[in-house]
Amino acid sequence: MSSHSQEKVHSNALALLPLLVFLIIFLGSGIYHSMIGTEFAFYQIKAPVAAVPAVILALLLYKQKLNTAIEDFLQGASHPNLILMFMVFMLAGAFASVSNTIGSVDATVQLGLSLISAEYVLPMLFIISAFIATAMGTSMGTIAACAPIAFGFSQATDIAPIYAIGAVVGGAMFGDNLSMISDTTIAATRSQNVELRDKFRVNIWIALPAALISLIVYVSLSQHAEEIQSKPYDLWLILPYLAIFFLAFSRLHVLAVLMIGVVLSGVMGLIEKPEFNLLQLNNSIYNGFVGMFEVALLSMLLGGLSALMQKEGGLQWLIQRIYAITRLFKFGRQRAGELGISFLVVFSNLFVANNTVAIILSGDMAREVAKEYGVDPKRSAALLDIFSCVTQGIIPYGAQLLLACSIAKLSPIELIGHIYYCWILAIFAILAIVFNYPRLRTS
Repeated sequence: MSSHSQEKVHSNALALLPLLVFLIIFLGSGIYHSMIGTEFAFYQIKAPVAAVPAVILALLLYKQKLNTAIEDFLQGASHPNLILMFMVFMLAGAFASVSNTIGSVDATVQLGLSLISAEYVLPMLFIISAFIATAMGTSMGTIAACAPIAFGFSQATDIAPIYAIGAVVGGAMFGDNLSMISDTTIAATRSQNVELRDKFRVNIWIALPAALISLIVYVSLSQHAEEIQSKPYDLWLILPYLAIFFLAFSRLHVLAVLMIGVVLSGVMGLIEKPEFNLLQLNNSIYNGFVGMFEVALLSMLLGGLSALMQKEGGLQWLIQRIYAITRLFKFGRQRAGELGISFLVVFSNLFVANNTVAIILSGDMAREVAKEYGVDPKRSAALLDIFSCVTQGIIPYGAQLLLACSIAKLSPIELIGHIYYCWILAIFAILAIVFNYPRLRTS
């Protein structure tokens, strides 16, 4: 970290302007093209291009010299979390491309159709994604593994891709929120000085009912799905997906899991498909990289942008305003404090598009709010994690939606309304605040 990152951050509302510029260009263009009936409305202006004017504005608004501003931008763009995301994007693209080329996705879908009735496809996708994300501790790795299968199911049945991908993203956010090894869980518990298990006990009572309601929604959505006769499939081609599923429970790093998936897909293709050769494997991997370039570049640009906004005091200003508003609430001290903590992490997440970073940014202020309003630290840790996952799961420029939509060729804006779990979780979390549920024993 640079030395001036340790300095006291001042408060500056103007520092938030660059992200607003990006959203106006990106979302504004998509809304305009939707209104005039353009096909693929949200793909008319590429998101990384829309981010460039925002980056230029952030550099111009920066109070340090231009060279310092560029260095700070690059430091933000090369944050270890972003480099990890970049590598996940690339390997996910390679795995999806190779497994699709050799027929692994189709074989896995056909196996699924032979075992599961079409009306249970959506609940199954949600449950499998939830299990993998809980085991891996990452929603990104889960989406990388499950989104191609979900898209394959939608192609083989009459279930809309948007529902299938929404089920995967919802399940991935459920697992990411509850996993003991998730970086969001670790960040939330450390910032509030509580044990992992204590936060889990609060969290599960809010997240599990939301997951059960989501499953009921998915059963009702796929109730009238047409029964499709499964076609013959090569069992060996399913091996890469089975390997990813079981490796997810081994605590192996997500990059190692995806790398093994790419290698296994390549080996299976070379053995089982006579027409598949090393040159085609090379092209498949490279095509996967190219397919993910747009979202990987956007993530890095937004990472640098959020670093500049943070150092210029934009997020500090936002957090202070929310804290001030919290103090005006008159409907019970604990409820006011819990709502304040929730708003802190939601708005931080909207501006940094990374749930872990949002928790880290708002964690100290959340701890202060919890002390002042008599909020149990276990509840504040659970609320930080829940609302960061809710926000991350529905922002169209967040890594999770960008990755899922790149694999399924969907618009992130279209997908937002179909990630039912995140919306239902938000409702349950608000009810938990209003009714002080679950009630904790005072020690």
